Amino acid sequence: MRELRLAAGLSQTELARIIGVPQPNIAYWELSEKPPRSDVIPKMAEALGVRVDDILIGDGQVVRERRGGPTGKVRQVFEDVSRLPRRQQEKVVEFVSAFVKQYEQNRQG
Repeated sequence: MRELRLAAGLSQTELARIIGVPQPNIAYWELSEKPPRSDVIPKMAEALGVRVDDILIGDGQVVRERRGGPTGKVRQVFEDVSRLPRRQQEKVVEFVSAFVKQYEQNRQG
């Protein structure tokens, strides 16, 4: 599970906040052979951008085939932005678009 969390770019504290459990629970599940509680697994899978099976199998392999869309911190930020008024959402889109465009230009040249 640790590898899945790191692949999503989340700390234990961030993952705990997203799924609504105390951080020590994340640490325990990462060190234990036991999977997380059944009510937590779907939330965790969504936060990590993986399937429920990927958490239950727990073979330590980072999933190669991930679900579409952002994961981890980026997903959380986009969820936060989605709760803003439309006008503020548009400003965020303008900023992010300009940032991505500048990054791509710098990468090419």
